Amino acid sequence: MASNPINQGFILILVLTFACFQIAISGDADILSDFIVPPNATIDGKLFTFTGLRSLVGAKPPTAFTVSKGSLAEFPALDGQSVSFAFLQYPPGTLNPPHTHPRAAELLFLFGGCLEVGFVDTTNKLYTRTLEAGDMFVFPKGLVHYQYNNDPGNMAVAVSAFGSASAGTVSIPSTLFTTGVDSGILAKAFKTDVATIEKIKAGLAPKA
Repeated sequence: MASNPINQGFILILVLTFACFQIAISGDADILSDFIVPPNATIDGKLFTFTGLRSLVGAKPPTAFTVSKGSLAEFPALDGQSVSFAFLQYPPGTLNPPHTHPRAAELLFLFGGCLEVGFVDTTNKLYTRTLEAGDMFVFPKGLVHYQYNNDPGNMAVAVSAFGSASAGTVSIPSTLFTTGVDSGILAKAFKTDVATIEKIKAGLAPKA
């Protein structure tokens, strides 16, 4: 008996809808236990404690933008918990360059100083705000964003929470200009010449 093409089409639509739904809710996978124990770890309070930021207490302020992370890579107990943390320090005039976090939104809380922040949505609309101490700002998941301390005399300090144990960071300048993408391709993309691209690459190259 011949298959009904209407039924086949309906089944195909259901399959595609389910697939799209799965993509839409994708993120850190749910776990079926209270927590995930790293290999060879002892289960006690120490497992759930991260001391990697103690060195920041009482330390001299940095001279360049600095980010100190408490993510899955540094704190294995976060595996399966869909959360991570970063402590950010912005000396006067410094910038956290445009970047994205492909696996999480970022919720930034400004402890001290002021910051100019912004992100660009998928219609290329820019949203900016100047934050003061005590303010919070959310950077939606996967969108290009930045933070800039344009105060010439004062440090800015912030903490960021992420909805993933491993949010990932894709730095736009580094990704484009320090990973070996052909200079001719970049020149065409940015509607400039190879010499200009080479100069940008030289400026972003790691210091020896």
